[in-house]
Amino acid sequence: MTDTGKREVSYVFPNGDTYEGECFRNSEGVLMRAGMGTQTSASGLTYSGEWTNDMMNGSGTLRHPSGAVYEGHFRDNMYDGTGTYHFPDGSKCMGTFKNNRLEGKGEFIDSQGIVWTGNFEDKKVQTLFLKDNM
Repeated sequence: MTDTGKREVSYVFPNGDTYEGECFRNSEGVLMRAGMGTQTSASGLTYSGEWTNDMMNGSGTLRHPSGAVYEGHFRDNMYDGTGTYHFPDGSKCMGTFKNNRLEGKGEFIDSQGIVWTGNFEDKKVQTLFLKDNM
């Protein structure tokens, strides 16, 4: 009989990555990340949030060593759902993400605080309008 209950762990991977948070042992006996946890790569990339099936799934925050930050929803280790991507220069884009890209209606706020709205599709902006901030 295999114990599949959730537990809290602190683990260092052979490549130097670390994980602290919840996990469970699957029916094959493999320990998998599930629930809330934080993983930090040896290069400084940090994800804090929800895990399912050993992948980033649900709400979380991914911080890049460059200073870029994504806050929002993930599916199968990708930005997927409502989120905000903050660039190191202070600009940001927000809206619905799919497969790590902003897709559909979204907003871009440049480093001077000017707000642009538009439709994003396949790495391109289909239409972009300066939002009336008055």
